[in-house]
Amino acid sequence: MIRFDVITIFPELIEAFGKESLLKRAQKKKLLKIQAHDLRTWAKDRHKTIDDKPYGGGLGMVMRIEPVYRAVSTLKSKVISHKSKVILFTPRGKKFTQRKAYEYSKLNQLIFVCGRYEGVDQRVAKHIADEEISIGDYVLMGGEIPAMTVIEAVARLIPGVVGKPQFLKERKIKKAFIEYPQYTRPEVFRKWKVPKVLVSGNHKKIGEWKEKHGRIVGKQ
Repeated sequence: MIRFDVITIFPELIEAFGKESLLKRAQKKKLLKIQAHDLRTWAKDRHKTIDDKPYGGGLGMVMRIEPVYRAVSTLKSKVISHKSKVILFTPRGKKFTQRKAYEYSKLNQLIFVCGRYEGVDQRVAKHIADEEISIGDYVLMGGEIPAMTVIEAVARLIPGVVGKPQFLKERKIKKAFIEYPQYTRPEVFRKWKVPKVLVSGNHKKIGEWKEKHGRIVGKQ
């Protein structure tokens, strides 16, 4: 089982995400666990302060290192395994890919640090996180959506989470994934037809069609 620990100041976003559809069923089957953690839990002052003004000046606030350090230390102790990684989401990070999703699916624990405001103290990236990850060349309001993106991409690779067992076997190529066009009923809609080969019943030709029109996602 893989455990996703999400450090955030908006735990309700992650909690709602984990209670829906396939992820909810996967957790019931103990294939994975999604746990949201309020960063303010690890703030020591009575106001539960987790941010402060940036050194050198600038607009906005920066998330402090101390509560992040305490949170990560606590969560690491919950899983006794070397197969654990701490991920900090930032636009400066490495681009998240299907290949990276396969790598993460082999771990026992992923700890996600979700930044807000103007970002997170850089010492978190240098001394606490194992990797800095970005889901695209744009800036979001926080790391919660990237965390949900990575959780879903990784969860799909865990046997039993999505569809029948042969689903992964059919769609996987090494550490990549095949995506091809899909069609269903009706066969004709407003004169728009399903490709004849897909309704032919010829499995060899159907396989060739999928190979020809498919796109390999995550190949490097």
